[in-house]
Amino acid sequence: MLVFAMNSCDKNFEDININPSLANDLNPVYLFSNAQRLSAIPSYHYQGEIVQQINTPYGGILAAGNRNIINDQHANAAFNTLFNESIRYLIEVINKTQDNPDESNLHNMARIWKAYCFQILVDTYGDVPYSEAGQGYISGIFLPKYDLSETIYDAIIQEYTDATNALDASKASIGTADLFYGGDIAKWKRLGNSLLLRAGMRYTKIDESRARTLVAQAVDPARGGVLLSNDDNALIQFNATYTNATSNALLGGERANYYIGAAFVDFLKTHNDPRLRYIAVKYENPSNPLATAGSANTNPADQQGMPYGYDESSIEDAPGFPGKIGSAFQYSQFNRATVMRIDAPEYLVSYSQTQLLLAEARYRGFITTGTAAEYYESAIVAHMEQANTYGSMPAISASEKTDYLSGAGVAFDEANALQQINEQYWVSSFRNWSEGWANFRRSGYPQLSPINFPSQDPSVAAGGGFIRRLVYPLREVSVNSANVSEAASRMGGDNLGVPVFWDR
Repeated sequence: MLVFAMNSCDKNFEDININPSLANDLNPVYLFSNAQRLSAIPSYHYQGEIVQQINTPYGGILAAGNRNIINDQHANAAFNTLFNESIRYLIEVINKTQDNPDESNLHNMARIWKAYCFQILVDTYGDVPYSEAGQGYISGIFLPKYDLSETIYDAIIQEYTDATNALDASKASIGTADLFYGGDIAKWKRLGNSLLLRAGMRYTKIDESRARTLVAQAVDPARGGVLLSNDDNALIQFNATYTNATSNALLGGERANYYIGAAFVDFLKTHNDPRLRYIAVKYENPSNPLATAGSANTNPADQQGMPYGYDESSIEDAPGFPGKIGSAFQYSQFNRATVMRIDAPEYLVSYSQTQLLLAEARYRGFITTGTAAEYYESAIVAHMEQANTYGSMPAISASEKTDYLSGAGVAFDEANALQQINEQYWVSSFRNWSEGWANFRRSGYPQLSPINFPSQDPSVAAGGGFIRRLVYPLREVSVNSANVSEAASRMGGDNLGVPVFWDR
């Protein structure tokens, strides 16, 4: 079996990976485009298993979140790709453009996106290199110190604030080299503010006053506001040349090894969610799903997710076991004609997610405009319409949307608002598993049952039954051992059960 693979870069970037000093010869616009694209490359299926949207019964190189254990090959994906590629290129862009007024918009776009990358890293690992990160070929620092995650978040928030304020539509645009918005500065301002909203809401467990202040700042219309519609979604659109890494794996060597988690399928089925047909499918032959034309069954009633806590042998004893065809199981898999297309877009920050954060902010009294119900319903409709970008399946109809919004357990209920809002965030963050996992830890929703795998890491059981962070890459532990050890000691250990600062 193959591990989830990352897409290879083009020839110029392969050269840079060997000799990073070659970046000095490249146009910063080109560096920025590739930093955007590469930030969508890491496979976050480890996190997808933690939030129980993706599952495999297998061990070995595939064992990770499905068994609550450490797997360096999967845990290092965000660390290695973001530090070695996106962040390094973004730092190069920032340095190249800082003294050129004609490139001020590019400079500030790079600052915003670098902050986004670091937010993922802190949310995933806790303390990471920040102040000395990416300085190897600038300042000769090859073993960077690890900064306090709280301090990094302070810096991230300042970057979101200052860089967004500094964007100026009257100045030069990089046009289509911007893979998100084609150089549209108003949209970049809304993205920066939406990321500030996301960062601000992370504080709801530990500092509600700060969360309130940051949210108010983020939604201030004088600063440009937040995402206005699906047209503002920050995404990477892949194609036949640059394919989606997760889709590529699921269409290749892993096609018979991964299934949709039972909790996710059950939630969608229970609420008669029309999005289920875009997500789940049963194939006539799970080992070779594309072998037979017309073999895909998307009937919601027939979908069955794979339960957690079993291996490839004991799964046959699970309640309602559907059987096997050859070596593959007859549980629901991802729809390869829609959400797992080889060229499926990767959504990094969405209007739907942003509306749900506003719904919670309104419910908590952080903002006074609109109603929590309005934001909540707008988010659900937006995500249903977002599904149209995944393929040729008929769009979710107006009546289906109306029926869903008025259905039991979905119709907005003030008494259960936090649960409902964050359950929908879980659905809206499907495939955006790093963000879905972060919000699950922050909010406590959905209320999933812990994965009680017999050989799970003891720190997970001690920490409440869920993985709270991923461990540092083994190579980093070996090469930068003193700084890693200091960071681990500060946090309470380099363990899966140790929460990051905003999750305590």
